[in-house]
Amino acid sequence: MELGSDDELLRAIAAGDAAALSRLYERYAGALFGYLHRLAGDRMIAEEILQDTMLAVWRSADTFEGRARVTTWLFGIARRQAHNRLRGRFAPEPADLPDRPDEGAGPDELAIAAAGGTPVAAAIDRLPAHHRDVIALVFVAGLPLADVADVLAIPVGTVKSRLFHARAAVAAALTAQEVPE
Repeated sequence: MELGSDDELLRAIAAGDAAALSRLYERYAGALFGYLHRLAGDRMIAEEILQDTMLAVWRSADTFEGRARVTTWLFGIARRQAHNRLRGRFAPEPADLPDRPDEGAGPDELAIAAAGGTPVAAAIDRLPAHHRDVIALVFVAGLPLADVADVLAIPVGTVKSRLFHARAAVAAALTAQEVPE
């Protein structure tokens, strides 16, 4: 059976059709991975979260009620999976802390390296999490503002405001570094 729409694919997944899950994966893996990589900052972790996301889709496809678009539902699952995986990741246990300072690169150098070395990526990495989420969903995943609002469970006006403030902060950071925008 040829399944065309996302809704048809999701109904087939809910009925246990693994081929439909593969098609949904092929259709959205790139955008989901880009978004997750931006959130996680690590390719391997983003790949693991993507797999967790697809497993969650397989397990919960029958709960999709159609109130939002399938893409919005997918990115919502991906966001929750990322936050579950990354929660506490940056708070080391006291036993894990070294006894002496690290002689390696400092946080600024590491952030720029992890972000691909660009000043823009480094400026985005310094944004608050709620601004990074909007930037990643709009520019990396390519979602329309209404879908971003649904994924984040906030009004469209708040998405626009966060996007405006995020862009302004990145522009200010680039100006301070004397990097052409």
